[in-house]
Amino acid sequence: MKDPRNRQLAEVLVNYSTRVEPGDVVLISASGFEAAPLVKEIYALCIEKGAAYVEYEFTSPDINRYFFNKASEEQLSYFPEHKLEFMKKATVFIGLTASDNSMVMAQANQASMIAWSKKVRPIIDQRVKHTRWVITRYPTHGAAQEARMSLDEYADYLFAATCMDWEAESKKQDALKACMDAADRVRIVASDTNLSFSLKGLPGIKCDGRLNIPDGEVFSAPVRDSVEGYITYNCPTVYQGKEFNNVRLEFEKGKIVKATSPGMDAELNRILDTDEGARYVGEFAIGVNPSIRVPMRNILFDEKIFGSIHFTPGQAYDECDNGNRSAVHWDMVKILVGDGELWFDDILIQKDGRFVHKPLLGLNPVE
Repeated sequence: MKDPRNRQLAEVLVNYSTRVEPGDVVLISASGFEAAPLVKEIYALCIEKGAAYVEYEFTSPDINRYFFNKASEEQLSYFPEHKLEFMKKATVFIGLTASDNSMVMAQANQASMIAWSKKVRPIIDQRVKHTRWVITRYPTHGAAQEARMSLDEYADYLFAATCMDWEAESKKQDALKACMDAADRVRIVASDTNLSFSLKGLPGIKCDGRLNIPDGEVFSAPVRDSVEGYITYNCPTVYQGKEFNNVRLEFEKGKIVKATSPGMDAELNRILDTDEGARYVGEFAIGVNPSIRVPMRNILFDEKIFGSIHFTPGQAYDECDNGNRSAVHWDMVKILVGDGELWFDDILIQKDGRFVHKPLLGLNPVE
């Protein structure tokens, strides 16, 4: 049966997030064939909006896994110039993931994955810097299982978190951006967490449905060498096909000097040793999506959990550039609900996952 929510989500992606207009060159890129119903609605809407050209592509993680395990050094060193040339012509990029198995890359050759991510970085940079882009997820049985839900429950959760009034959410985020802009020192105190850093000179950036759907965060970046202390993340994180739990990072002068995760220390440190920038932090963000409350092992959702922060080893964003460069950008999430304080200078911003600073009370969900 046709689900009308696919059309609703397509309208968010096309009309609000990427603002498709006559003359645009659009690339719709889907990882997983189950996303076809949403791809169809997006494609139809782009044509209706007058886009000059709309291309769509489907990729399969299982096939990509074969490449990482079997490719020679020569194959890994080949740069797909044609993809970069097309991306230079594209004005809009809409990316979809319909994951049936988040662990599909768990046993893939990690060295090959890292080498390939470095090789194709110019294509990603072109897309991020020069197109109106957005990425989203599509409900699958595999993703529902990861979220500990039935498919129907997961679909309801996904569409509730995506088909929102993003204009209204954007206005709510203004106050948090203003507080972040004005802050110098940040301190996060919670179980096995005592972390401090500076935001001085680095702006707050609203994430209000323009680039990610679901969205709902305000981010900045720490002054690169200012991070001191330690943090233990309480949200599971999947990176390069492997799940890490209870990741604990210790910082000195901005650098991760010790990193542990039960049973996964070697894998964790291997990723953090990808390059120099992987042991420094490129992003600090506060999750504010009122419809996202529990971890789903899907970072596009989990980083938006209301009452959470994420503190991200690796590459900084251009919009808030602290100078850190890396092939890694690993969003790790700490949920503060029921346990945690977030301070901006001498102001208690949030306690136990709810905003307590008066200008920010409007962000709290209605319980």
